[in-house]
Amino acid sequence: MSTSMTQHIVIILTLWSAYFVLHSVLASLRLKNWVAHHFAGLMPAYRLMFNAISVMLLLPILWLSAQWQGEPLWHFSTPLWWLMTLLSVLTVIAFFMSLRYYDMDEFIGLKQWREGIDAVEDQEHFVIGDFHRFVRHPWYTMGIILVWSHELDPIMLTNAIMITLYFVIGSRFEERKLRRYHGEVYQRYSESVPALIPRPWRYLGKQQAQQLLQQQP
Repeated sequence: MSTSMTQHIVIILTLWSAYFVLHSVLASLRLKNWVAHHFAGLMPAYRLMFNAISVMLLLPILWLSAQWQGEPLWHFSTPLWWLMTLLSVLTVIAFFMSLRYYDMDEFIGLKQWREGIDAVEDQEHFVIGDFHRFVRHPWYTMGIILVWSHELDPIMLTNAIMITLYFVIGSRFEERKLRRYHGEVYQRYSESVPALIPRPWRYLGKQQAQQLLQQQP
């Protein structure tokens, strides 16, 4: 590997690390509580600003990754290439199918801004969609599949590793908030369904999922 490529990888690693730290801080209840206490008028727009900042901070990483693109470290055989392409397409379809289980206005922050909702805690209800019956964080699982289902050059391999690490670590931080929001019901759910990797022996049937949701206070 050339010296310039090594330097590029170090820069990408540094940018991802800074992004993850800032993203986690902005998503933390501690910061939200501080903003609510000192700048209460900003809270209805907090989620919207959080998402906008998250996207904007990604742009330099994506731009540099495109500029420093190199030769793939491996090549798929033709059958494997078609299999990985099919897997990617199915994952994208699954993502769009999963959207019906989320209030996207609320997820983006438009609802909070439009209705003047200033609550610190997220307002999303606990739902168990079709994919949630097999993994607790289906979007993270889909993201991991997408980043690893391609031929990767050194920069994209670095991106894939960092994104995967953040999904794994980030899911654990998110679990803390979800247990706080949804209590015992979420704890029972997490005991039945794995976080990121589906397992044939750990999932909820549709009737089991409905029964669990009915136990919400």
